[in-house]
Amino acid sequence: IFLPQVATVTEYGAFIKIPGCRKQGLVHKTHMSSCRVDKPSEIVDVGDKVWVKLIRKEMKDDKLKLSLSMKVVNQGTGKDLDPNNVSLDQDERKKRTFRDYTSQKITLEAVLNTVCKKCGCKGHFAKECFVQPGGTKYSLIPEEEEEEVAAAGHERDKKTSLADDSSKKRKK
Repeated sequence: IFLPQVATVTEYGAFIKIPGCRKQGLVHKTHMSSCRVDKPSEIVDVGDKVWVKLIRKEMKDDKLKLSLSMKVVNQGTGKDLDPNNVSLDQDERKKRTFRDYTSQKITLEAVLNTVCKKCGCKGHFAKECFVQPGGTKYSLIPEEEEEEVAAAGHERDKKTSLADDSSKKRKK
């Protein structure tokens, strides 16, 4: 992080004179502010001193290209707002292009053509099979709540029938 001067301002960013070096670094307009910047000339002018952080060094065509950022540095104090480069990594992930797989057809032939080792049927694997090798099929057991409700209803029917029987006996 250092406090250099702005050398030139272009439509895509600003070139910064790096102190103690003849090189210049570029602050792209996406790295000038956390807000969207359409015209870098509205943010900085030639000769302004701004706090910048070196975010990338790249060798291209035997030339060293330096990328700088203003948005990860507090412009008042020069304090690093992103010491672990978390927001820079997030920005890089956002820039990655999404591959479109809609043109590729998905076929389920691999699963549909499989034969179960337990029952010998097509379309499922042995670990997903609910059939025993002898041919006996499993059936689902009703849940406990349903059994309790049914049992409670059966007990009420017995009590009411006993009460009806006792009232009939009294009348006789």
